[in-house]
Amino acid sequence: MHAIRLHAFGPAGNLVLDEVEDPAPGPGQVRVAVRAAGVHLLDTALREGLQGPAPVLPGLPTIPGREVAGVVDALGTGTPDSWLGRRVVAHLGFAPGGYAELAVTDLARVHEIPANLDFAEAVAMIGTGRTAMGIVQFADLGPGAVAVVPAAAGGIGTLLVQYARNAGATVVGLAGGPEKTALVAANGADPAVDYRDPGWPAKVRAHLGGSEATVVFDGVGGDVAREAVALLGPGGLHLVFGWSGEGLRDGAPYLVDGVSQQVLGPVMLEKAGGADPVRTLELRALAEAAAGRLVPAVRRFPLADAAAAHRALENRGTTGKVVLEP
Repeated sequence: MHAIRLHAFGPAGNLVLDEVEDPAPGPGQVRVAVRAAGVHLLDTALREGLQGPAPVLPGLPTIPGREVAGVVDALGTGTPDSWLGRRVVAHLGFAPGGYAELAVTDLARVHEIPANLDFAEAVAMIGTGRTAMGIVQFADLGPGAVAVVPAAAGGIGTLLVQYARNAGATVVGLAGGPEKTALVAANGADPAVDYRDPGWPAKVRAHLGGSEATVVFDGVGGDVAREAVALLGPGGLHLVFGWSGEGLRDGAPYLVDGVSQQVLGPVMLEKAGGADPVRTLELRALAEAAAGRLVPAVRRFPLADAAAAHRALENRGTTGKVVLEP
């Protein structure tokens, strides 16, 4: 099969298309003929040799990628025959192997794809979607709520805007540049504001007409987060799930005592509940998409252009979820 491999940590150009042996599923596993593989900001950090929130760096050479969708084409021992030929999606955890024509994973990680979702949309919901479902658990988003979403044109931001709007909240969507703000407005944010404009907080206040924000969904950090948090009224929440604006190399989230709460990790899973909290959130995300309440935005690249996909993501040149298609 063909796969993107990383032989040495470093820049995006180190991602190369190789021909490697086809993987074989082990006991209780399936092999997926991949039709879409998700690309995450964390993938770019691991490529550089930065551990970030990953438990360990991968051994080299490695096939990056942790989210795949496709068709089951082979079964390991103990896997029911009924899975053969099904359209499925799976998050591989921190096991690599997604940027490839074939990938193997445990059956316990697999979901059948709802009929109305394509492979790329399913990949968006299994990772980005489950994170969005975990984040919104911490916010009261009914009528009267005012939600501020920095990076509203991104994969998670797109879904947060839709979810908050569906719940009846007023949604302030922030994005960089007129092209992205136009997409954010079309997605349901009112107002959609360019955070590159130094006067953007004043424009938001004028639009809200005296109302104050009740929640900031922050995956950006830095100055944008600081100015967004200043829009919060008494009792407002600053929910932190990343700091892409500061980078994963040496950045840190912007936090305010009594206002900010970091919601990734154990606290999110505890809130989700269930015997398998990760799966709980994945099922919620797929159900929202299947019902048409959440529609993920997707930016597609050919598998062979994985390096270009990484560069675009690092340079904030993408909207929605970045996906590779073999």
